[in-house]
Amino acid sequence: MARILAIDYGGKRTGIAVTDPLQIIANGLTTIESQQLIPFLKKYIAEESVEKIIIGLPKNWDETDTHGTALAVEAIRIVKKNFPAIPVEAVDERFTSRMAKDAMLEMGLKKKHRRDKKLVDEIAATILLQEYMSRTH
Repeated sequence: MARILAIDYGGKRTGIAVTDPLQIIANGLTTIESQQLIPFLKKYIAEESVEKIIIGLPKNWDETDTHGTALAVEAIRIVKKNFPAIPVEAVDERFTSRMAKDAMLEMGLKKKHRRDKKLVDEIAATILLQEYMSRTH
């Protein structure tokens, strides 16, 4: 089997998570600058087999767009254009960043680490992927 890759896209940073090849566990991979997304994906996909890419689509509780929705929609378009052979799916990402911060608290991370936005983005991507796997597997 191939991996599923999750993207928590943001204006500055993008958190990335992947499954193991058997698609059992979601693992945080890294956080990159958003402008480096396509070069990063090209290199990663050349080295690893990726079956699907999911990208978080931010929405408010009432289904209206957030400040990040348009950015995510554009990222989805660009990823689809660059990787036409890999299915790309938008996934509801409501509250993943909040859940990531809560998870960091539960893990007992010190305040200094909880303020690390790169870590928050990577954990948010991991939560996005884990929730997706829970719904689809």
